[in-house]
Amino acid sequence: MKKLVLLLIAAITLASCGGNKGEQSIDDLIAEGNLEAIQTRRDAVKAKQTEIQAELDLLDAKIRELDKSDNSALVTTHVISDTLFKHYIEIQGNVETKQNVIVYPEYQGTLTRVFVKEGDRVSKGQTLARIDDGGLGSQVSQLEVQAQLAKTTYDRQKRLWEQKIGSEIQYLQAKTNYESAQNAVDQLKSQLAKTAVRAPFSGVIDDVITDQGTVVAPGQGIFRIVNLKDMYVKASVPERYLSTVSKGKDVEVEIPMIGETIDSKVRQTGNYINPNNRSFTIEVDVPNQGGVVKPNLTARVRINDYTNEKALLVPLNVISENAEGNQYVYTAAKDTTNTSENAIATRQFITTGKTQGDKIEVLTGLKAGDAIIVEGARSVRDGQEVKILKL
Repeated sequence: MKKLVLLLIAAITLASCGGNKGEQSIDDLIAEGNLEAIQTRRDAVKAKQTEIQAELDLLDAKIRELDKSDNSALVTTHVISDTLFKHYIEIQGNVETKQNVIVYPEYQGTLTRVFVKEGDRVSKGQTLARIDDGGLGSQVSQLEVQAQLAKTTYDRQKRLWEQKIGSEIQYLQAKTNYESAQNAVDQLKSQLAKTAVRAPFSGVIDDVITDQGTVVAPGQGIFRIVNLKDMYVKASVPERYLSTVSKGKDVEVEIPMIGETIDSKVRQTGNYINPNNRSFTIEVDVPNQGGVVKPNLTARVRINDYTNEKALLVPLNVISENAEGNQYVYTAAKDTTNTSENAIATRQFITTGKTQGDKIEVLTGLKAGDAIIVEGARSVRDGQEVKILKL
């Protein structure tokens, strides 16, 4: 019977090559370039192929019936079940803190005193250094004396005016002189306060940039102060994830340089799409209890953008695709009409979702409990009898 199959295959080949006597050969037909004749010959060959394929199927079925040896394809299967599936986006970011600033003076003069050194912890408003006021303090004292005299004059003139003694213009003049003197004192005190360099927030002095005795001016840095409590990772996310990455999403932050992985959440998403790289920014809280996380460290960020609690997952390597682009897998199930212990391979067309690692989510085409063919999936055919190996 196997020889008969080989003879039929040879007949197909001979027919496609124009082997019939009196019939024009394929090569001559193509050389003529007659489209109608070529199409007619193709239809004829296709009809012969279909007829012979049907005969081959009948012969194969009879061979399987008569041949008592087990020639079934050997496969392994995996029974799929619904499981928790989490999809992650992996991007890179940098560790930052909003409280990492250089302290600049607001007054020009000689830096007469520096009260802190690198590594010192300071509180918000604490005096870090003083700048020579150039006699500004003495001027304040003089103005305070004049303001006190103006206040005394104003108080007396006010009492007289309340008793209907003196003119209104004298009262208003005294009041104006007092208010003017007090404003001058307040203004000079405000200037004098700028000679003290204070901490804008609580933190650690990371660097003393300017030494004591140096002449400083606004715009010239004196200290760098850092607060490592409010740390976060800033990263850019491609715009295609705009609808799935939002505030509150779970995030895994890995910082390779310190060997730590931190579970956190997205605390803020940007509202601006960067036109240069089509992305938006996110911020992720990074707890820093041990103080080992430093600004500008590189971090790997894994954002859980999609979760399915009852997902069907299959290995990527068992999925095939036909000429139309449709994806399919093979399942194996016992034929209830057959007494054979073997199973039948069935092609199942599927639609897939997101991928994570070597697994992919199946949205339609399979159900929990289906046994998909894993080993041997590329070599079986639809309807073929298979023998399932026990692992």
